Amino acid sequence: MNSSKLNNRLTQAFGVLLGVAIAVWVLRGFGILTAMPGGVILLLFLGAIALGIISYVQKTWWRF
Repeated sequence: MNSSKLNNRLTQAFGVLLGVAIAVWVLRGFGILTAMPGGVILLLFLGAIALGIISYVQKTWWRF
């Protein structure tokens, strides 16, 4: 897999994970997902941030 395909996959995964995290957070705020613990939402946001950082680093620093 070349560098641009990997970066596209990482960017897509970042967007999906961030979207899911925001959706879960909003639904929990409306009281629909009340059984969802706050730690799960935090892990979703941290995972999205980590994927964003990895995508940025892969695009700018790692020249394969």
